[in-house]
Amino acid sequence: MTPSLSRRHALGVILGGAIAAPSVLRAQAIREIRIDWATYNPLSLILRDRKLLEKEFEKDNIAIRWVQSAGSNKALEFLNAGSIDFGSTAGAAALLGRINGNPIQSISVFSRPEWTALVTKPGKGVEKVADLKGKSIAVTRGTDPHIFLIRALAEAGLKERDARLVLLQHADGRTALARGDVDAWAGLDPLMAAAELEDGATLFHRKPEHNTWGILNTPTAFAEKNPEIVKRVINVYEAARKAALADIKPVEAALVAAARLPEPVIARQLTRTDLSTSVIGKVQAETITAAGVALQEAGVIKADIDVKGVVASLIEPRFTAHLAA
Repeated sequence: MTPSLSRRHALGVILGGAIAAPSVLRAQAIREIRIDWATYNPLSLILRDRKLLEKEFEKDNIAIRWVQSAGSNKALEFLNAGSIDFGSTAGAAALLGRINGNPIQSISVFSRPEWTALVTKPGKGVEKVADLKGKSIAVTRGTDPHIFLIRALAEAGLKERDARLVLLQHADGRTALARGDVDAWAGLDPLMAAAELEDGATLFHRKPEHNTWGILNTPTAFAEKNPEIVKRVINVYEAARKAALADIKPVEAALVAAARLPEPVIARQLTRTDLSTSVIGKVQAETITAAGVALQEAGVIKADIDVKGVVASLIEPRFTAHLAA
């Protein structure tokens, strides 16, 4: 999976041309930018491994500190605690975070994935969502897989209390299903792809349109004080996205190393990952609003919450407006 010299050269040209131009920062006492990486955000691995942000901010004497997010819930925890300045989440997870008082803005898109589905193994007696009644389901609360599960249960006329939710981080959920400790798992790629190819698991309920976008978030206060930094980070992300579209092999290699999963597993994940845009705006707002309304109807979000209004305050399109143009 190591790219050829010509591919490396091409990648360097694309990235170098996109981020080499200097930009003037406003006077801020920033000496470090803290940003997450995650296996569900493939572009973050390219940025980290190729030190693209380090190169972009080196002339400003600003260091880059990378923090791993194991799931949207962890990214939201880090953002809320002030431990990171940029965090990767699902769109619907960011909405729940905002509703619960996490003062964040969603500033760009890193992917549109089908990264979650409901997963089981043969012999569990689970062929459709309705079969989950009374069954045990591994899930990571506050993430897109959790939200996907709630919506699926609601469509089948069930609520969370009709099943037994086992709260585990994503990797532990996969392990629990493989061991037979649970009947189903609200999966997340690339672990979901690994469960398919290595554990004999099956995706018994898929609905790509209920997977909300992969969103990059920042605290509102950070964006207000440091708009140039936010824009420059997004520009570096955009360069990585274009490079990935030109040659996906470095992304595959980075994911193989980070997730410690075989190449076929990562290849399966990437077939379900759309990297066609970085722009955030109306399309993402509509998708996230639909997820929020479904959660409200399921009783997860209180009836008096103005979901559409919260989404409007969450989505900040100005940092990617130049990309749309």
